Amino acid sequence: MYKYALLAALAITGLAACSQQDESQQQPTEQVAAATKPSDPNDTKAWNAYLGQIVQKNMQGMTADRPFPYLVPAGDNDDANALRQRQLEQVQDTVARGVLPGNMLVFAGPDSAKTAEFVTDAFKDAKPGAFKDVIVLVIGDAGDKDKVTTVLQPTGATIRYVNM
Repeated sequence: MYKYALLAALAITGLAACSQQDESQQQPTEQVAAATKPSDPNDTKAWNAYLGQIVQKNMQGMTADRPFPYLVPAGDNDDANALRQRQLEQVQDTVARGVLPGNMLVFAGPDSAKTAEFVTDAFKDAKPGAFKDVIVLVIGDAGDKDKVTTVLQPTGATIRYVNM
């Protein structure tokens, strides 16, 4: 469900960007306010808006029609743990099958440590070189960058890590 919410946010952001680009030719003085990092880890709408703008700025080199985002939920309650586990199984299946070059996988969430753990668990069994020319964008805290980069480097993916 979070995945579809983030996809919707990305689509809306993309459409808004196109619309704003057209409007900017007519009214160059208008500016769009950037979404700020939400303080509530459960505010999915705010997180989708915030993360969607980061994804939009990091899509260069992607040739697929859309990215594949995964919003890793925060929290340690049963619902959050179950949702993370289902997402993890889905991503592990994707990693095992492989991803076509030109695609982009995006991993982000309110809890950077949980996101880093998610990416590490998802890619720990990836075949070396299996993600050549695939962009993997991870949005998190600077302290988690090395953990994520270490597990992704052998895959051959183009790694983009953006600090929140």
